[in-house]
Amino acid sequence: MSALSQHAGVARVALRRVFASPVAGFLNILVIGIALSLPAGMYVLLQNAQGLVAQLSGPPQISLFLTLDANADNIAQLRRQLARNNAIGKIEFVSRADALEKLGQSNGLADVIAGLESNPLPDAFVITPKITAARSLETLRDELQKLPYIELAQLDSAWAYKLEAILEFARIMVLILTVLLSLALIAITFNTIRLQIMTQRDEIMVAKLIGATNTFIRRPFLYFGAIQGLLGGITAWLIIALSLYLLKQPLATLSQLYASNFALQPLTFSDSFSLMLFSMYLGWLGAWLSVARHLSRIEPQ
Repeated sequence: MSALSQHAGVARVALRRVFASPVAGFLNILVIGIALSLPAGMYVLLQNAQGLVAQLSGPPQISLFLTLDANADNIAQLRRQLARNNAIGKIEFVSRADALEKLGQSNGLADVIAGLESNPLPDAFVITPKITAARSLETLRDELQKLPYIELAQLDSAWAYKLEAILEFARIMVLILTVLLSLALIAITFNTIRLQIMTQRDEIMVAKLIGATNTFIRRPFLYFGAIQGLLGGITAWLIIALSLYLLKQPLATLSQLYASNFALQPLTFSDSFSLMLFSMYLGWLGAWLSVARHLSRIEPQ
C-alpha cells in the first residue's frame, strides 16, 4: 500500500470519528465556526468600512499654487515633471481666471470680485496622489514644494491621520480577538483529543505491544484535529456569507437614501483560503499538543 493510500485511509477514519457522535461532532464544529466567524467577520467589516470612509471623504489631494510670474512655458514644463512622478495619479490645472470665476460664484463674494482691479489668484495644480498614508502624503507634499515656480504646496492630512488611527485601533482589536479565540479553539481540540485518547487507551496499548510507533498512532488524531478545524473554517465562511447576504438589502436601501452605491464586499478567494488553512492549522495544533502530552503516558505494562 502506497503512502498516499495510507494517508487517505487514515483521513477517512478520522472523518468518521468526527461524526461518530453526530450531535457532539456538529456542536464542536459549530462552536469552532462561530468563534472563527467573529474575528473574520470583523476583518470583513473593517475592509468594507475602509472602502466606505474613502468613498465618503474622497481621495486626498495636494494643491500646488504657482508663483505669479509663472508663464505658459513654465506651467507646461511643470506639468511634465508632475506627470513623471509615479506617486501622482491625476493632475488637474486650474487657471487664475477659472479660480476667480469659481470664487465669484460663491454666495456673497460676487460684489467683492467685481470690485477687484486685477486677479490676485495664482494658477494652480490640483494633484490626486496614488498613495493614501498620511506620512507618505506629507513626504510627497514636501517634495513637490521644492519644484520650481511652486509658491505653496497645501495638503489637508488631518483626515488621513484620523482614518489611520481608527483603522489601526480596529486592526489591533481584530488581532487580539483572533489570538484569544484561537487559543480557545486549540483548547477545544486539545480536550476533544484527550478524551479520545483516554477512550481508546486499551487499543493504543495493544497497538504499542504489537510494534506500532507513536507516529502511526498519532496520525489519526492529527487528521481528526485538522478535519474538525477545516469543517469549522467552512462553517465560519458560511456564517459570514449568510450574514452579508442578510445585510445586503437593508444596506442597499440605506445607500439609496444617501445617494450612494456602497455595497458590502465578501471575503476574497485568498482571504477565504487563508481562513480555511488557518482553521485547519489550529485544529492540527490542538491535536498535536494533546497527543504529545497524553500519548507518552500510555505505555504497556
